[in-house]
Amino acid sequence: MSRFSIQITAAPEHIDELGHVNNAVWVQWIQAIATAHWEAVAPPEHVAAHVWVVTRHEIDYRGNVVMGETVTAETWVPNPPKGARFDRHVRFLGADGQVKVEAVTTWALIDRATGRLLRVTPEIAAPFFKV
Repeated sequence: MSRFSIQITAAPEHIDELGHVNNAVWVQWIQAIATAHWEAVAPPEHVAAHVWVVTRHEIDYRGNVVMGETVTAETWVPNPPKGARFDRHVRFLGADGQVKVEAVTTWALIDRATGRLLRVTPEIAAPFFKV
């Protein structure tokens, strides 16, 4: 399985009235790392022809992140797709190595030209499983 990671630093616009990263921002970051992973591993013709959309989020908030704090976001796809969908795991780690947020999201593959769901072929899934 192909793991992918990026670092994200909390900026003022990410912070809510409680002084930490807002829950909605975590969802945006989950989408950002998933998209970055797809664009990093998929052939350009697949990126041009397909788009992924979220059909379900399951998120566990385990800690807070404040302005200026940097987290390491990691993502991976542990299992082959089922039809048009697959589950992606995402984890955000603080500088201390502690998990701040964990998520499992279900993504569906859409044909950009028609807007229709597509079955995820082995060819499309393969880049997620290279080591």
